[in-house]
Amino acid sequence: MAIIKKSPKSATVNPLKMSQPLGACAAFLGINNCMPVMHGSQGCASLGLVLLVRHFREAIPLQTTAMNEVSSILGGMENIEQAVLNIRSRAKPDLIAICSTGLAETRGDDVEGHLQLIREQHPELADTPIVHVSTPDYIGAFQDGWANAVQALIKALSKPSDTKNQKQINVLAGCHLTAADIEEIREIIESFGLHPIVLPDLSGSLDGHMPEEFSASTIGGTTLAEIAGMGKSIATLAIGEQMYASAIELEMRTGVPYTVFDRLTGLEVNDRLLTYLSELSGVPVPTKYRRQRSQLQDAMLDAHFFFGGKRVALAAEPDLLWSFSMWLHEMGCSIECAISTTNSPVLERIPTYQVLLGDLEDLEQGATECDLMITHSHGRQAATRLGIPFHRAGLPMFDRLGAAHQLSVGYRGTRTLTFTIGNLFLANGHAPHPEQWALPETNVSALEQMN
Repeated sequence: MAIIKKSPKSATVNPLKMSQPLGACAAFLGINNCMPVMHGSQGCASLGLVLLVRHFREAIPLQTTAMNEVSSILGGMENIEQAVLNIRSRAKPDLIAICSTGLAETRGDDVEGHLQLIREQHPELADTPIVHVSTPDYIGAFQDGWANAVQALIKALSKPSDTKNQKQINVLAGCHLTAADIEEIREIIESFGLHPIVLPDLSGSLDGHMPEEFSASTIGGTTLAEIAGMGKSIATLAIGEQMYASAIELEMRTGVPYTVFDRLTGLEVNDRLLTYLSELSGVPVPTKYRRQRSQLQDAMLDAHFFFGGKRVALAAEPDLLWSFSMWLHEMGCSIECAISTTNSPVLERIPTYQVLLGDLEDLEQGATECDLMITHSHGRQAATRLGIPFHRAGLPMFDRLGAAHQLSVGYRGTRTLTFTIGNLFLANGHAPHPEQWALPETNVSALEQMN
């Protein structure tokens, strides 16, 4: 069991953490025809907008209430009112999503009360749902903001249902999943004859497709009708520990039972996923996944010589850190340094002595004797100074193309990741450790079940 410690430094050097409001806005970008709004100063939204545009290389709809010195003291109700009315008249979104920032939270703006008064004064807003989520950026991190946004959507828009669609399931997607990951999960579920409702669905809105016409709000993603219809599902599949609270909230409101998969990178976890889907649908595991499993086993066999005994330093949001560290551990690597942004139950299960809630300076100091560094693009200078291979994972990733299309889930994604990391070791002359030449363990019982 890992010890969780917080960095004792008085200041952050080379930040790792992204803020809660940014995480919430990213989640709202997975909702069709939605307009995310940051309730705070114009600079907060501008910084977040630049970061998201550089990562996804797409036009990002994001608005702000543009609080100034006066509204920061007297309150931001007029700013919210002006923003909501302008957005409704110009962009005509299906949903307006308001994320509070540290400025509004520090003052203690009663946003829910403001919205109630605004609706009373403007009955024309009755046809436009408005969701507010409290996301102070002085606590928590990107993952917390994402999780809070999903929970707020469920509270505001989900509805119970007396009828069930035996082919429909809900999928609550964590922020550690890329658009490609969500697309892969959707394909796996659909191969069992099931119809998934993914919340939020970045694979529909930020997968890099070219829209036929311009839209001021998000294009693609989960529709409001789909969120309202989640109560008709027979099960909820929550991916990532961060989705645990949202899964409970959805079950409380709709009665739909949930199952949490804290990660989907690796062999055994995907065996469990396919077994779960097969039992849920009554459909045998499709032949193509038996072949993909065999391909992953062969990839692990080919690559494990170059993974065994390697020392790795990682820094990421908790669920992404957990997913990568456990997979690397299963491949025979040693997790020498693990840095995260916010606390989570999965951190104490990471196979290392200590997980530090810190920054990229802590990562650089802990990676001095390591063979590989994994974090987002802001860690590239540290890896260069140390002269070790560097793999980009997480957000932001602005110095490489295809951030949204990185695949690391399922048998196919795990195989791709195995080759990618293995080739980094090969290209940098890291010879295999003879004492680590034992074959990786495989889930024999799961293999027997599938065969």
